Amino acid sequence: MERHVAWAVTGNPKIAFVGTGAQGASIGADFALAGLDVTFIEQWPAHVEAIRENGITVNLPTRTINAKVPALHFCQVAEIKQKFDLIFLIVKAYDTTWVTQMVAPVLAKDGFVIGLQNGMTHLNIASVVGAERTIGAVIEIASNMFVPGITNRQNDQEESWFALGAVDAAQQHRVEDVAKLLRCSGRVEVTDDIKSCKWMKLVVNAAELIPSAILNLPLADAARTPGFLEVMRQAGYEAMQAALLDGATIVPIIGLPPITTNNPERYVDRIFDEVLKTFSRPDTLTTSLQDWRKGRRAEIQEVNGYAIDILRKFGVEAPINQRVVEIALDIERGVLEASPNNASALIEFGANRRDGSSSPLS
Repeated sequence: MERHVAWAVTGNPKIAFVGTGAQGASIGADFALAGLDVTFIEQWPAHVEAIRENGITVNLPTRTINAKVPALHFCQVAEIKQKFDLIFLIVKAYDTTWVTQMVAPVLAKDGFVIGLQNGMTHLNIASVVGAERTIGAVIEIASNMFVPGITNRQNDQEESWFALGAVDAAQQHRVEDVAKLLRCSGRVEVTDDIKSCKWMKLVVNAAELIPSAILNLPLADAARTPGFLEVMRQAGYEAMQAALLDGATIVPIIGLPPITTNNPERYVDRIFDEVLKTFSRPDTLTTSLQDWRKGRRAEIQEVNGYAIDILRKFGVEAPINQRVVEIALDIERGVLEASPNNASALIEFGANRRDGSSSPLS
């Protein structure tokens, strides 16, 4: 019996969660409480020590859970003797390549790295461990973490959503085994078109993450700022154009029903509306704004910048995303503050672009 069949049958693979911030810690806690063999590998020293002392605590909307989980510092990866069957990677998109290189030696020969991340990180992972050992993933959960050992997850399991798909089609038959495990933390769909699913998530991320962070507001408040929702949607429309030019198909994600429109812009609106309705609370801060408030850089180039780069390959401009990236980089350089005052300039810029040109998807 092949090794991967053995763990699929027993349901007891050796699992690592690499990057146990707000998202990774809460999902990993679900795995641990389900009785799975889980190890946390984390780069925040105080967080590792807090987990070792008190376990990982997850505050959910109506309950709190605590799980005792072995936790290792990044510097201890070289000490690991037994390889992992599954490595769930939940680090920032810009850290994907080097972190995958770090854990590649402790991945079983027939194991998988699953990138529960924003951006097209399945490509980075596959470039290190091979497409045959990579599962692409889409994640939709709102959460935050500011205290070591404690994460606040705003969507419980019935609201949390994932998609999984093999990068190498020859491995697609094995994805359901991983999905069965991940269902202990939320709804999971298995897709044979992970590229398109990843693109659809990037589209909505381009509309919500950095644009709302620029205003230093919760996502819902940014979307309610007069005139700003249209700017956010325009960023999504440009990203959708990039997706289609890159060969992606419009597919339903985050639990939406089958597509009933052939209008790309209306589908962008539909995804965005579902995020605001189901996956966002009044105080939900996007991961980008959380990064800035922690003094960290955000996933600017990996989301909005990626859409710009793809469009540029086809000789197409992405003016809204380009302006969003410019403002975001100014904020990170410290020459501009994230503030609601930034809305007016983007709204005016977007209005001028719409008056002067046709829709990017028309």
